[in-house]
Amino acid sequence: MLNRYKKNSEKIAMGLLSFMPEEKDVKKLQHTIKEYESNPNWHLYLWKEEDIIGAIGLRVDDEKVVLQHISVNPSHRNAGIGKKMVQEIKKLYGQKYDICAEEPIQRYYDHCTQEDNLN
Repeated sequence: MLNRYKKNSEKIAMGLLSFMPEEKDVKKLQHTIKEYESNPNWHLYLWKEEDIIGAIGLRVDDEKVVLQHISVNPSHRNAGIGKKMVQEIKKLYGQKYDICAEEPIQRYYDHCTQEDNLN
């Protein structure tokens, strides 16, 4: 289930985001989390099953939503969690906004939405 990020999940969120290559540096990661906490156009969601196992972050720009981060705990990868997160974001934002992804996650986003385009 997709849940909005809350400050009490900061360490878990930072851990998940640290799996992304561009977020390896601790200072960069702290800056990213602070941006999600303070910028009203940045939204971070955590995927929870029994535990929190995924994170997806986005930025709302005028008429579009830009996915910036998608990360799944390595022990839960290849189970469709990333795709589920993308689908939930499309349900939340897709009626009002076009959804796209930043370059570092574009291929993964295309993979997650590939089946949608076939139907």
